[in-house]
Amino acid sequence: MSSEELSIEEKESNFKRTIKTFVLRQGRMTDAQKSNFEELSKIYCVPFKEEYIDFEKLFGNKNPVTVEIGFGMGHATQIIAMQNPENNYLGLEVHMPGVGRLLGEIQHNSIRNLRIVQHDAVEVLEKMIAPESVSAFHVFFPDPWPKKKHHKRRFMQRPRTNLLAGKLVKGGYIYMATDWAQYGDFALEELTATETMKNKYQGFAPHQEWRPRTKFEQKGIDAGRDIKEIFFEKQ
Repeated sequence: MSSEELSIEEKESNFKRTIKTFVLRQGRMTDAQKSNFEELSKIYCVPFKEEYIDFEKLFGNKNPVTVEIGFGMGHATQIIAMQNPENNYLGLEVHMPGVGRLLGEIQHNSIRNLRIVQHDAVEVLEKMIAPESVSAFHVFFPDPWPKKKHHKRRFMQRPRTNLLAGKLVKGGYIYMATDWAQYGDFALEELTATETMKNKYQGFAPHQEWRPRTKFEQKGIDAGRDIKEIFFEKQ
């Protein structure tokens, strides 16, 4: 079968399967991060499997669920979850140091509304997140893949934005922040072209005061880079 004969769904599936949006840079784990990972991952991490997560069973309640894609070291993730106990949070990340750190914070601060899946976010979205089951997606400072030949690896583009939209409940939102202006322009165009999603603002969004600024973000600001924020809602 030629590529012209494939259905839209098959083309989207092939696109998502063959192009990775990340490079696995494990980095050095501290002893504390290693210990956290070894002791706590079995408690607070959800193993990857081709089965939809039962959020009510996982969290023990029916509260709205926010999924954060690529939480890095988890600083903002931790703060947002602690400040919003009425919501549940699922963090997706592949890098072990960040997972190890956040696991320690979950344990130390008794954060009951936060869990982690350590796996490729696209596969988690496809296989583990049921349609219309998520209230929000947070995508803070994803890899900008600045080289033109790598633009296809950028997470925030169609058909991945269509995948996100399909997992959102009506009225749910996608909130992205980046310190790479070109990626901000690119993502704004892709989300604008995504069916069912509508920009809450005219162009870029103002800073959402409830989102904490991290050291990583401050480095970008100190380097003179503008922070671009995008906020789209499902109609």
